[in-house]
Amino acid sequence: MAGKRLPLPKRFNAALTENAYGRLRALNERYGLSNNYLLTVLLERLDDYADEKQLAAAFDAFIAEYGAPEPGKKMVRRRT
Repeated sequence: MAGKRLPLPKRFNAALTENAYGRLRALNERYGLSNNYLLTVLLERLDDYADEKQLAAAFDAFIAEYGAPEPGKKMVRRRT
């Protein structure tokens, strides 16, 4: 018997670093879920596996290195 399908409306396109995309592909190979399903599981169940202080530290480190957009503005990819 097949499982229920979770309806996932298209919301946005996401740009990922090569490392992040590689990890997403590895999760796909392990669990057989599409990128959309994988990201949904990761974000909806974030509190199940992410330590709040470590998550805050990861965001703080990212913002320290790359900055953060002003409120209401999106980050713009830099051309190299």
